[in-house]
Amino acid sequence: MRVMDYLDARGHPLIAATHPTTFEVTKEDWMTSRGTCIIGVKASKAAFDLSEDFKRTASVDGSRIKVVLEVNGVREEVHGLGCSKLGFTDGKSLVCRKSGFTCGRTLMVHSDKAAVDLSRSLISMLKNPNARLEIQILAEL
Repeated sequence: MRVMDYLDARGHPLIAATHPTTFEVTKEDWMTSRGTCIIGVKASKAAFDLSEDFKRTASVDGSRIKVVLEVNGVREEVHGLGCSKLGFTDGKSLVCRKSGFTCGRTLMVHSDKAAVDLSRSLISMLKNPNARLEIQILAEL
């Protein structure tokens, strides 16, 4: 079974994307320089808003999750795992984690990339508040 969902977010001048273990998009329209994991603001969806089919599939232990990030034709793929501990309850953000830690905003665990690992050309474009980050997420059993 394969299930896809989509969302988008905007850039922000304070995006640094230097966090070594996570990356995040938030529905908030602001951020501070301490938010080193944030790669997009004004997201159209948070964990709670994802489709029920996606949440059900991603909540199976061993499910595979792929996140495709794209800005102005620059594309990056990130791979990780779903698990039964994903709650998808947070209404403000989505977080991808290299670790196995879960909370209500976790989209996937054991991600092969964190903010610091993302393409610097992609991150450079995301420093522009007019940049549109398109995000496709796929969960597969």
